[in-house]
Amino acid sequence: MSFSRREFIRVGSLAIGGVSLGDFFRIRSAQAEQKWYESKENTAKSVIQIVCGGGIAAQESWNPKPEAPLEYRGPFGVSKTPIPGMVLSGTMPACAKIADKMSIVRSVIGSVPDHGIAQYHMLTGHKVSTAIKHPSVGSVVNHEFGSRGGLPAYIGIPHAELGGAGTGYLSPKYGAFSVGGDPASGNNFQVRDLRLPNGVESRDFNTRRSLRDIVNNEFARLEVDPAPLETMDSFYQQAYTMISSPAVRDAFDLSKEPDELKQAYGFGRFLENGHYGQPYGAQAGMRMMLARRLVEAGARFVTLNFGAWDTHTQIREAYEKQMPALDNAIATLITDLDDRGLLDSTLVWVASEFGRTPKINPSAGRDHWSRVFSIALAGGGLKRGMFYGDSDATSSEPSKNPVPLANLHATLYDLIGINSDKELMAPGDRPIEIVNEGKVIKDLIA
Repeated sequence: MSFSRREFIRVGSLAIGGVSLGDFFRIRSAQAEQKWYESKENTAKSVIQIVCGGGIAAQESWNPKPEAPLEYRGPFGVSKTPIPGMVLSGTMPACAKIADKMSIVRSVIGSVPDHGIAQYHMLTGHKVSTAIKHPSVGSVVNHEFGSRGGLPAYIGIPHAELGGAGTGYLSPKYGAFSVGGDPASGNNFQVRDLRLPNGVESRDFNTRRSLRDIVNNEFARLEVDPAPLETMDSFYQQAYTMISSPAVRDAFDLSKEPDELKQAYGFGRFLENGHYGQPYGAQAGMRMMLARRLVEAGARFVTLNFGAWDTHTQIREAYEKQMPALDNAIATLITDLDDRGLLDSTLVWVASEFGRTPKINPSAGRDHWSRVFSIALAGGGLKRGMFYGDSDATSSEPSKNPVPLANLHATLYDLIGINSDKELMAPGDRPIEIVNEGKVIKDLIA
């Protein structure tokens, strides 16, 4: 191992800050052993992640079992798709019609049927560890590519932190920008902190920004560990960019969309009230419409959540309330993206932490089940009209092409342009793979 004069001078300066020569060599050794691959944009230039927290039943969504006994197949029939022999649940007629644009993975294998643990696994690609926190997929995308078009790279609608899946061992500056409001309010929707406070003019704003930069630069020069200040500074820079950019403000402005398209997404329809006092149609539809606007404007990773799917009781009633809005919004989103020429460059990922038990329980619901469940995908370089893998006749176990979550995540990262075998540096100079032993599922990729 050889070092330049510049590096030896750097060692001396580090020693002043409390980093010894031994520390320096240990850091260099860890970096030398770190697996590194350059991340380059691939087919999925953007991702829209739709999180259905609680655990959606495959039997009542993406993989019904119409031939199973009644207590296994559940209360709904089927919806035929354009793919011969392939059906979705009777709860999903809209998605069934456009299934030739989708890729349904019906043999996903989880780990522990616990909400927090399973959500963490789904959103990070890692099982929960007591030793370290892993970053979510959105945070990794932010870390590898950064912002584009003035928009934050990673945006949460209304928020993003689920199952403890945040930035993990990465800096907080790679976390999601949460919009702070619900687009379900339609034209009245406003993003928190996107406008200047009352009484503050643009000239005053720019003066304050310049003064703050001078102060921050001086603090950064004096600080032994400037990382927290750098994180805060990145937040401020992001805020400055967003507030001062008409294009960014327009991306969040739902009033720019025609009323007919809002109605197609679900606004003013499916009026059963969901969480936060807004109708399900407005929640699902406007969140997905906003996500489409954001990726169209340059956002790399947009995550949104919809519904409450922990249906231990009365699964029929719960799905009759929520599923029409979800089904309609997903189908409209995928069709809208395709019509705009954006589907092939936008990966749509409908995520849920696990599935539900094969057999209906005495309370007319289904309990937690992680041995096999389904995930719906579309676009971003995936094959269209793909039904990959399957579960057995009662949705108890995988029967064909089982898909561990590590393989699912490796495939998604590959579409985005990130080699999931790459190691990122965690605190303590510990290289950690983005996904541990994940294998890309080539059969899913167009």
